[in-house]
Amino acid sequence: MRALPRRTAPLLVALVAVVTTACGPIGGGSADADDTPATSVPDLADVTPLADPRSAEGTIEINLPEPDIRPVEENPEPELPATVTDAQGTEVTVTDVSRILALDIYGTLSQTVFELGLGDNIVGRDTSSAYQDIADRPLVTQNGHELNAESILDLNPSVVLTDTSLGPWDVILQLKDAGIPVVVTDSERNLENLSSLTQEVADALGVPEQGTKLGKRIEKEADAVEAEIAKVAPQDVTGQLRTIFLYVRGQANVYYMFGEGSGADALIEAVGGYDVSGEIGWNGMKPVNDEGLIKAQPDVVLMMRNGLDSVGGIDGLLDHFPALAETPAGEHERIIAMDDEQILSFGPRTADVLNALAVAFYAPDAL
Repeated sequence: MRALPRRTAPLLVALVAVVTTACGPIGGGSADADDTPATSVPDLADVTPLADPRSAEGTIEINLPEPDIRPVEENPEPELPATVTDAQGTEVTVTDVSRILALDIYGTLSQTVFELGLGDNIVGRDTSSAYQDIADRPLVTQNGHELNAESILDLNPSVVLTDTSLGPWDVILQLKDAGIPVVVTDSERNLENLSSLTQEVADALGVPEQGTKLGKRIEKEADAVEAEIAKVAPQDVTGQLRTIFLYVRGQANVYYMFGEGSGADALIEAVGGYDVSGEIGWNGMKPVNDEGLIKAQPDVVLMMRNGLDSVGGIDGLLDHFPALAETPAGEHERIIAMDDEQILSFGPRTADVLNALAVAFYAPDAL
C-alpha cells in the first residue's frame, strides 16, 4: 500500500458519537430499521470509466450489500491466557473468549472477530452490527450508539473489545469494576492501521497468527483496488475531482466539513480525488459555512447517507447552503452518499468501500 501521511480520526469518532447519542439513531432510524435496498456495485476493473469524470451529474446513494464473512480459520484454538497492553496503556489479561462483545460505532470490531473465526463466540452486538451473521444477537446499545450497562452485564461477557467511539464512558468503567476484561482498541480509522488494528483484536483474543493472516489479506485486497483506481484516476492534480467531505445531522443542526487529519482526507486521496481541505487550510473538523464552500469549489461532495437524508436529500442541502449551488458539485448535484457505518469504517470491508466510491467517481452510470 502506498505511503500516506499519518491520518488521525479520534476527533471524528468523538463527534459522531456525541451527535448520535444525543440525537438517537443516525438519521432518525437504526441499522436494524434501515430497509434501503443494497446497491449492486461492480468491480472497478469491469466498468468503462467516463472520459471526463467531471461530466457526471446527479446524486448517488450507496448501501453496500451484506459483508461476505470469510474466516481465515474456522474455530481457531485461542492461546490463553492472553495479556495485552491496550490503546490506553492498560494491561489486560484475557482468560476466556467464550462470550465476546466487540463494540464500536462502525461495526468494524465485530466483523473482525468473525473474520478471525470466533464469530460464534459473540453474544451481543452494537447497532452498527446488523449483518446476517450477527443479526440474531441481542443489542447492547440504545438510542443509536449509547452503551447500555444493564444489557451488557445481562449477557455475562467474558471479554469486551471496544474503542472510544461509543459512550457513555462510565459504562466502560462499570464493566471494569465488575471484573470484566475490557480491551480498548485504537479509535483511529485509516489506511495505515488496517493490519495493526486487526492484530490488536487478534492478540486480545489469543489468536495472533490468525490476526496476522487477516491483516495481510485486508491490506492485499485494499492494495489491489488502489491499483485499479490508479489506472482510471487522473494523475495530474488539475484533472482530479475536487472533493470535500460533509458531516451533516439536520435534526441536530450539525453541519461540518472534515479536513486534514480527520480521516476523510485519506479516503478522498485513496480513491484518486483531490482533497480540497489542504488547499484551503481546513484542518480537522469545523462547522461549514457558505464562505468555506465557495472557497472549496468542490466537484464532488462525499457524505454519510443518513446525513443526507436528515436534511431531505440534495434539495434540502441546497436550501440550507445556497452557496453550494455556486460550486460545480452543487450545479451538477454531484453528491456521493454512502451508508454511515461503511464509509469511514476502514476495516475488513476497506476494499469494498474504496471500490464502490471509485465506481461512483469514475463510472457512476454503472451504479
